[in-house]
Amino acid sequence: MENYLMIVHVDGNQITDWPTFHSVFAEKFGFPSFYGGNMDAWIDCLSSLDDPAAEMTSIHVQPGQTLSLVIDNAQAFKRRCPDQFEALVECAAFVNWRIAVAGGTPLLGLAFSV
Repeated sequence: MENYLMIVHVDGNQITDWPTFHSVFAEKFGFPSFYGGNMDAWIDCLSSLDDPAAEMTSIHVQPGQTLSLVIDNAQAFKRRCPDQFEALVECAAFVNWRIAVAGGTPLLGLAFSV
């Protein structure tokens, strides 16, 4: 399997509340039109990054590969929206736990850019 790194940047300055959190991620990752706009739906969509047939995202990685999710302006985002920031970290960890329990490789790597 060819090993490459996919990097997706999300600008934390675009997130000011829950609706903008979900709209920014839905647009960046191409969530489906029926996306529920909640963290359970966010987890479900990002848990399918390696399954294009699920049609939950427009961005995909190969099975066994990890997507590097870079949150730009992370410090300001964390200060402005602590609940959304915490949910991002916890839910990304849950996506990886869910995959690991099923015997797979973590799908998301988080990085924060000041």
